[in-house]
Amino acid sequence: MRHDSPEFKVRMNDHIAAIEAAIHQHTPAPDTRPAILHQAMRYSLQAGGKRLRPVLCLAAHALFPSTLDPLPAAVALECLHTYSLIHDDLPCMDNSDLRRGHLTCHKQFDDATALLAGDALLTHALWLLAEAYQDVPAVAVGLVRDLGDAAGSKKLIGGQVEDIIGERGAATLERLDFIHHNKTAALITASITMGVRLTNAPAGAVEKAREIGLNAGLAFQVIDDILDVTSDATTMGKPVNVDADNKKITYPRLHGIEASRAKAHELTATAVRLCEELGGQNEFLVALVRGMEHRIH
Repeated sequence: MRHDSPEFKVRMNDHIAAIEAAIHQHTPAPDTRPAILHQAMRYSLQAGGKRLRPVLCLAAHALFPSTLDPLPAAVALECLHTYSLIHDDLPCMDNSDLRRGHLTCHKQFDDATALLAGDALLTHALWLLAEAYQDVPAVAVGLVRDLGDAAGSKKLIGGQVEDIIGERGAATLERLDFIHHNKTAALITASITMGVRLTNAPAGAVEKAREIGLNAGLAFQVIDDILDVTSDATTMGKPVNVDADNKKITYPRLHGIEASRAKAHELTATAVRLCEELGGQNEFLVALVRGMEHRIH
């Protein structure tokens, strides 16, 4: 299966449609008190986007037989990711006005509501995993562990802190690697390991999934850095050249565009090889990982 084939596009659209319905099902209604908070949560959740992390979860879940529904886990991932975007866009962080072609949460509502909507999405993600998988406690613990680890002070939040420090400190390769491994790749890794945990996977599959996620996640961030330099705001659905304006450490800044593309290709090739080694019904996951390298936004 190719990432640009009709078969892949149909499968991708089916996954996204299922995720959209599950987001509606597994998050509080917009009129739930306090309504402004839940409206802000849904505003950011429903602003579109690639739904990459939940789709990766569904793709990993399809690898092996399973009787468990992966959609609550997929929604939890999107809640966690959306919280991080809301907070990234705040005036005290990247101070962005647009996200996915729409006003950012703090521009549509206000700073305080956006901050609390992000907090609520973070806590809702962990509650949802415990609630949806309470009948399989060992699985629930594994899922919460994966997501909590990816989102914690040593990974996603730690990567964000190092990103901020890097704006006013030395732009080193070591710092860049820390940011890419933890701010971006950790949650992409969790998306794949969580999908596998919901299956009857063979021994060692979660560890192999972790390696796949790390390489695919690093490639994704390198491409993101490239697109910030080479794309335009209309295509991206958000301002471009933000990284340069904020003096962020990026792959193109340290290595140039061509070397960055070569690195993304190398990381993608490694992720694809690991997918093939993992086996199972991996055609869609392999195509998805390849497609991540060739995305335009």
